[in-house]
Amino acid sequence: MRLILILGALVLLAAAWWLYTPDRPRAALEASYAAPPSRFLEVAGLRLHLRDTGRPEAPALILLHGFASSLQAWEEVAPMLEADFRVIRLDLPGFGLTGPDPSGDYTDARALAVLVALMDRLGLARAHILGSSMGGRIAWRFAAAHPERVDRLVLMAPDGFASPGIGYDAPPRVPLLLRALPYTLPDRLLRASLEPAYADPATLTPARFATYRDMLLAPGVRQAIVARAGQHVLPPPEPILARISAPTLLLWGAEDRMVPVANAQDYLRALPEARLVVLPGLGHVPMEEAPASMVAPLREFLTAP
Repeated sequence: MRLILILGALVLLAAAWWLYTPDRPRAALEASYAAPPSRFLEVAGLRLHLRDTGRPEAPALILLHGFASSLQAWEEVAPMLEADFRVIRLDLPGFGLTGPDPSGDYTDARALAVLVALMDRLGLARAHILGSSMGGRIAWRFAAAHPERVDRLVLMAPDGFASPGIGYDAPPRVPLLLRALPYTLPDRLLRASLEPAYADPATLTPARFATYRDMLLAPGVRQAIVARAGQHVLPPPEPILARISAPTLLLWGAEDRMVPVANAQDYLRALPEARLVVLPGLGHVPMEEAPASMVAPLREFLTAP
């Protein structure tokens, strides 16, 4: 019996060794992903990774990525907008090369404070704000809390309403599988979690997959994701949305399987002046699947009188 126990323990140790995925060295990641125009700014106690391109004197457009993503998601969109805007994209706290927040605070309130501090640091009194998914929720909460800082608001398949398993004002329950994330990141499971974001899974090319993987393996990012999941309490959105005064565009992929386009009706009821543009044949990440298709209605909205 003792021998069986010892052999079982050895099998478990071998499995743990085989599945264990360490963080990648920061220096190597910054060498690959933080060449100019990347820069790092000390903002609200964070070493914030951002790219600030386009025309410095033009209206500013701040791009906020979704959960488990990074500013890399916008790299095909940004060049299409730089002739008309000052384009600012950042790795939100806990993600990408910004990495963990020393405060340990991953609530939406902290994200809003970081955005205010960033705008102040960059000398921006106002800006257009575009947020995708989780970044969309942060964007609309920012527009509600700081209407004086937002010119126009663009929400791309935003998070924020209750869904199966996620209610309002409820303490979060972090799944056991997610708690294992800081220790392992099998390629097969990662690909299976990313592919539903695309209408055509072939859009998740080997290079794009490698970028997602590398950003998740940045030091401390996986631990920060678990911490964020444990701190996220969803408030009822309608009273917050009612405070938004900025003109609002909803952009949604018709084939979105992560946040279905039917969810747009929740926002249209809460934001009667909002406009919805549905992007045919696209999923949850139009900026990666078909950048030109999303940039056309975006530019039209942002430049209209």
